[in-house]
Amino acid sequence: MTDRLAFARALYDAVPLYDPKRSPVELDLTDNTNLWGLPPTAGRTLRELAVSRVTRYPSLYAAELKEELAQFVGATADRLVTGCGSDDILDSAMRAFGEPGSVVASSEPSFAMIPIFAQMNGLQYVGVTERADHQPDLDALLAANPRILYLCSPNNPTGALLQRETLERAVREAPGVVFIDEAYAEFSGVSAVDLAMRVDNLLVIRTMSKAFGLAGLRVGYGIGAPALVRDVEKSRGPYKLSSVAEQMALAALRHDLPWVNEHVALAVHNRERLADALRTRGYAPLPSHANYVCVPVANAVNVGQALRARGVAARPFAALPHVGDTLRISVGPWEMIERFLTAFDEATNEVNGGVTA
Repeated sequence: MTDRLAFARALYDAVPLYDPKRSPVELDLTDNTNLWGLPPTAGRTLRELAVSRVTRYPSLYAAELKEELAQFVGATADRLVTGCGSDDILDSAMRAFGEPGSVVASSEPSFAMIPIFAQMNGLQYVGVTERADHQPDLDALLAANPRILYLCSPNNPTGALLQRETLERAVREAPGVVFIDEAYAEFSGVSAVDLAMRVDNLLVIRTMSKAFGLAGLRVGYGIGAPALVRDVEKSRGPYKLSSVAEQMALAALRHDLPWVNEHVALAVHNRERLADALRTRGYAPLPSHANYVCVPVANAVNVGQALRARGVAARPFAALPHVGDTLRISVGPWEMIERFLTAFDEATNEVNGGVTA
């Protein structure tokens, strides 16, 4: 490529495309979405949607959806911003609050897109290894003087829940904005929305991709002080949610909460059943507050490949701090988990000869 054709900013040379290299399989337990299917009223809404919802532009900033989301989380609509998935909220918020070269600090391991979003927005990423108890090393994170401090609770991939006193200290002492990613909050029953209602530097980021089963619609939202979310909204721009996504999300919030709650409870129940089944096989799964189990497994990448050869996928992670190689397994209906366990036994025996760690 000649200089004349190199149109992208130079910093984009170092920005990788997100590519988890997932080939299709019959049973995919890698993305932590709702494996029980679509909320029923949301499904009917899709089938009965008026043509005009597709031929006309959606609402500018999803005002109607904000009202329903505010009621769901216990906030007010002026404290809500919506976006095309929680990724869009994170990206827009970094663009809104980060000056070129300023620091985005994150505990590691955590959501893999955070360093990529930082690079995309010309920000400096600082990753700090978590403590052995799977809590962030807050002293080291604050020492980085972050303009943006990213925390995730329950954390992806470990499933660990952030201690409330750690978050409160982060909000109190951080020199900039604190993001807390609550993509899996429904499965933990714990949220920081109440704190976001009292302070002006905390953005709580949520999604309808996990518990609500609407991942393909990309409905994300953030909760914070009115001035904070207004700046994110400026950064994100109008028309970010399609009319189809907004109408199905509204239907799910208004009519499908019993269905959502029922399947959250099933996910939590099956999460513990899966953890027990792994323990009986000699493994030591990490305590999880999300809809997945992260378990140390020797040669996890090779085990993951052996699983795929059997038509089953779980997400391998190599050399997690304090843990080593792990597999992260999304939870779904028990018949799916039984199929996984059968394939897992075969794959680990093939790769490790029955050795668990």
